[in-house]
Amino acid sequence: MKRQRNEAQVMKAQVDGLTFLPQPDSVSPEGLNDDGGQHLVHTCDGVIVEWAELVSEFLQQDWSRPVLEGLKPTPSEEFNFWWIRLRNLDFIQQQLMSPSAQLVASIVQTGDSVYWSTLRDIYRDVQEALQEAEDVTRNLRPVQDKLKDIQHMEFHQLRDNMAAVMEEVRLLWVRSQFYCSPCRMVVLLQEICNLFIQMSRGFLRGQEVMRGLVSEPRLVLDQIRLVIRTLQTLKEVYAQNQTLLDQSVKQQDSGSPGWDFPSHLVFLHLDHFLRRLHTIQEVFRITLQLEQLDQAVLSGVGGGMWTDLVQEVYQDFLVHVRLLSECSSDPTDPEDQSFQLHLDQFQSQVSHMETQLVSVLSRALEDCSRPWSGAKLVKMFRFVLDRARVRDQLRPQLSRLVTLVLKDLDQAEQVFHHHRDRSRTFGRFCPMAAARLIWTQQVQRRTEEALESYRTIQDLCLDSPEAQLVQQRVQQVEDVLQDFRDSVRSNWSSQLDSDSGFILKHPLVQIRESDLLEVSCSLKVEAVLRGLRYASRDQNMDLQPHTAGLFRTREDVRKIHLHLGHMVSCYNQVVSDVLPVELPLIQDQLQHLNQTMSQLQRRTWGCEGLQLLVQQTQKVLDVHAMVREARANMAAMTQLIQQGWAELQLLQLSADWLLEGTSEETCSRIRADGQELLRLTQVNRSLYRADVSSEMWTSYVDYMDAEVQDGLHQLIFRELHFLSDHMNPQTSSSALLTISLQLKETGSVFEPSVGVGLSDFLKTIISDVYAAANQLPRISTSHHGNYQVSLQLDPELSALEHEVMHHLQKVEEEAEHLRAGLDRYSHLWQSDRTTAFQEFLSYSRQLGPEEVEPEQAPPTLKDFQREIESLHRLSAEVTHLDDVIVLHGWLQVDLRPFRDALLSVIDGWKHMYTDHLLSSVSHSLQQVTQRDADDDEAASSSRFPLTQTILLLEAAAVELPEHLAAQLQVVTSL
Repeated sequence: MKRQRNEAQVMKAQVDGLTFLPQPDSVSPEGLNDDGGQHLVHTCDGVIVEWAELVSEFLQQDWSRPVLEGLKPTPSEEFNFWWIRLRNLDFIQQQLMSPSAQLVASIVQTGDSVYWSTLRDIYRDVQEALQEAEDVTRNLRPVQDKLKDIQHMEFHQLRDNMAAVMEEVRLLWVRSQFYCSPCRMVVLLQEICNLFIQMSRGFLRGQEVMRGLVSEPRLVLDQIRLVIRTLQTLKEVYAQNQTLLDQSVKQQDSGSPGWDFPSHLVFLHLDHFLRRLHTIQEVFRITLQLEQLDQAVLSGVGGGMWTDLVQEVYQDFLVHVRLLSECSSDPTDPEDQSFQLHLDQFQSQVSHMETQLVSVLSRALEDCSRPWSGAKLVKMFRFVLDRARVRDQLRPQLSRLVTLVLKDLDQAEQVFHHHRDRSRTFGRFCPMAAARLIWTQQVQRRTEEALESYRTIQDLCLDSPEAQLVQQRVQQVEDVLQDFRDSVRSNWSSQLDSDSGFILKHPLVQIRESDLLEVSCSLKVEAVLRGLRYASRDQNMDLQPHTAGLFRTREDVRKIHLHLGHMVSCYNQVVSDVLPVELPLIQDQLQHLNQTMSQLQRRTWGCEGLQLLVQQTQKVLDVHAMVREARANMAAMTQLIQQGWAELQLLQLSADWLLEGTSEETCSRIRADGQELLRLTQVNRSLYRADVSSEMWTSYVDYMDAEVQDGLHQLIFRELHFLSDHMNPQTSSSALLTISLQLKETGSVFEPSVGVGLSDFLKTIISDVYAAANQLPRISTSHHGNYQVSLQLDPELSALEHEVMHHLQKVEEEAEHLRAGLDRYSHLWQSDRTTAFQEFLSYSRQLGPEEVEPEQAPPTLKDFQREIESLHRLSAEVTHLDDVIVLHGWLQVDLRPFRDALLSVIDGWKHMYTDHLLSSVSHSLQQVTQRDADDDEAASSSRFPLTQTILLLEAAAVELPEHLAAQLQVVTSL
């Protein structure tokens, strides 16, 4: 039963991960005194041997064994190992201290068993192992907690917490009595490295990392770099803590060892993993670098062809990138050799691509004729040229670019020597010396551009013999330019000093040949100030005494020069443009100005207190402002009179350019202009501060009054001349007025009448033209009457008025002649149609005034035909009369009312004859239809044959009425 219970307890302990020490059956101290004492000791010896085997087996368990066997455990597994070891040791110790175990110890000790020493060794080993486990577990706890925190962080946070992890590891080494052995520390550090490798692989998503080559290469590359930097940081903080331990050992002079074990043992797996990451990183880096090929555009004659070849190479490369991204291997597992095969294939393709690019770039570089174009090409493909294999194959072409740089430097020096003494080479808008310095800067920039092109390729061809000459040639060119600049600065400084001394001795203002003033040495002052402005930008320019003195006050001199120039200009404007009528008004101000300008003529540019003196000349500017405003007002009045009124039109014309009268809008404009002229005159009186009753002001307003009257004269003259020209048949181009010829009961008459009506209209127009001069008040109070009275007495305007009336008289004569010519049709409206027709019916014609008792002769159809045809001819003749006739070139006569009325009269005559014939036809048809009438009566009642009568009516374009047409149809059907 006891054995069965032991077996059950052993199984339970194994399930719990514990070591159970079996207990002997029925052991008691009294058994030693019996005959079976030796048997009891032997039994206890057997238990001790079994305990020794179990304890020894347990104590020999070592956590470093998985690492030594090539496995890659993490720190958590070691933490669990020590926790389980501590718990098992507690359990073993409890069993060894149990009463049954103490009884066994007492028996073997009393029986003087050889296993008593073995039992004591078991107690000692368990106690030491327990102390070790407690020490290790206690000191591993901070490392365990820190690593647990690390595992819950985002990956980008790990790098900042590496130092804290390694700090806890170092403190573990320092604090733990049993863990400070190189073997255990190497194992722990390897486990930590394994943990970070595991976290890194999880962050990169293992097999998915290569998918990023075609989807998000930049993002994945950043992630790989982050992992590499993080793991490198782990190695760095390890080295830092190793140094701290070494320093601590030296300072304390203790026997505690440092981390003197080889670091490659610690980072064995980590370095292997990093090498794989660097390989993957290189793949991504190459892929991203070669993406630039997709945007590469080569210029030059063959640029299009080279660009197409580069694109073809790049597209072939992309095919292999896709194949690599689709591989099923885990690139983050350094032990996975299948991925290495894919990498080898990719590297082979990259080498092939490099060979193709070398072929394209070599020919493209050979096409470059200038160093900057070659440098541009090198910059564009720098990511390719950084590869040693490509760079070595392109070395001849790169050496040629260096030769082009040397050639460019030689050309820059030749240009300098060729143009250095030619003034047309330099700028026109700055001092010659400054332009020369600027020109040398341009040559310097050309040299620097060549040098910059060289620096682009410098590191690619350091062993080229031409490369050693570039810096020497650059220095030679710069030395030549510097010598030239020094010479130019020296000469310029002397010239500036000479000009400055010359300026300082001359007066501020002087009189020129036209008796006007000018700023003394104005052009030279401007030149010196401009030169000083450019010289101040050159830090290497040395200024001599006169120049230095002028340079210190250059801002004051510049302001004084500008102020003097403005003041002299204002003075000259006041003096030179003065009007005779204006001079008396500003005489006092001119005397004051002359005194002020005389003071300036006596002072030189080198005198003290110039700023204060110039400020005291403000009076010149005030007088100029007053005179300028007054003259501007006078100019505005003159412009209003001469230009504004020149655009006015008093005569108002219709859309057909026919005269309708005078324009009220123009008259309103003249009235408004008159008020503006009065206002400006009063403004000028205030500006001049003139007395209204003074003689000089009276002369001034008389002058303006004459200008106004002259402007009105030109306006009226232009309008009257317009009338005269348009009424003159030699100069008229269109009708000016229009009338109509009407046919009244009394005969033909003009409306309006050519005589009184047209004359009154034109006189009214002329009077209205003169009245425009009365729309504005008189400027001068010394003249009596308004402008209209004065202008009506003007002989030139009166002559134009007489010409207009003369043309009116001529047109009256032509109008009367026209009316008399149309009186040939007067018999048509003057004769009594009824009387005339009765005469025709009686005598077949109209009687003359001399016929008293003619013989009666009734008309025949031929007589009717003769009269109707005569009326047709008259109608056609009247119809062809002109619609409009222009008399004397300007009077338009509308004949349409007269023509229409006359045609109506002719139609009345025609209807009188045709109506009689229609009556005859009606009567004849009635007789034919009366059956009981005899033939003699029918023949005597109608004198005209029915058929001929109808034909005559048709010829006269007269249709039979419906009832007659119906009767005629009945008769023809009988």
